[in-house]
Amino acid sequence: MTERLAVNKTYKQFIGGAFERSESGRSYPVVGAGGELLAHAVQGSRKDVRDAVAAARSAQGGWAGRTAYNRGQILYRVAEVMESRRDEFAAEVARAGDGCDHSAAAAETAAAIDRWVWYAGWADKFATVLGGVNPVAGPYFNLSVPEPVGVVGIVAPDEPPLLPLVSRLAPVIVSGNTAVVLASERGPLAAVTLAETLALSDVLAGVVNIITGRRDELVPPLADHAAVDSLDISGCDSQQSANAARQAAATITRVVSASAAEQQWAAEAAQSPYLIDAFCETKTVWHPKGR
Repeated sequence: MTERLAVNKTYKQFIGGAFERSESGRSYPVVGAGGELLAHAVQGSRKDVRDAVAAARSAQGGWAGRTAYNRGQILYRVAEVMESRRDEFAAEVARAGDGCDHSAAAAETAAAIDRWVWYAGWADKFATVLGGVNPVAGPYFNLSVPEPVGVVGIVAPDEPPLLPLVSRLAPVIVSGNTAVVLASERGPLAAVTLAETLALSDVLAGVVNIITGRRDELVPPLADHAAVDSLDISGCDSQQSANAARQAAATITRVVSASAAEQQWAAEAAQSPYLIDAFCETKTVWHPKGR
């Protein structure tokens, strides 16, 4: 019997709930820790970014309109599906360019799954912590309620490729935001596998859009897009951060970045209900009291 050829996985972008190649038709090589070729990832374009933002904007109302309890159920379902594919995720992380061994990759995968569960639990609770009844001098009820800001652009940190992505994405979507994610440039494969998990987890099409490619090409059109309401530049280098912040200022887009403590991705500081608050607006309601 002749030895069969391996069936290699094809990695695509995730836009509007569909797995797509770039409209430009380009790809780029993804190299492993040992210098071996792992795959050719899609090299996204400016138009891919615009398409992803349009998909996120279309999905935002429906996602925010779901009950908080239902969003928590869906985030928990993401963790369930990831748990069933733990070995695959660990292999993707281990093969990435950060050179971690399989034990460290397995630990990162477990931490990423646990982080989804953690934020799923906050879905119907964070509003109570971040909002409430305000004491005012007058015959009024005064209530503050956190609401999703809208469409959030996320520049995911390069390494490690999975846990930082989950740590920045989960607090964005749990409140009802939608996201356009620029995956790790050096290690995008785990992000694409995460997209496959999202597609199987009842996440509405367009809620999470994941684009792979070159940061220098993709960050500028995301930063200056008028339909992006908040921009997380945690994965940008210093020059990209400065340029992105300047572009975002032109459209009054809120710019957020992970603190040094939050960048200790496995630590407790990397998960907090106040990270959810960073991607919310606070609505204050005044209502007269009856006599």
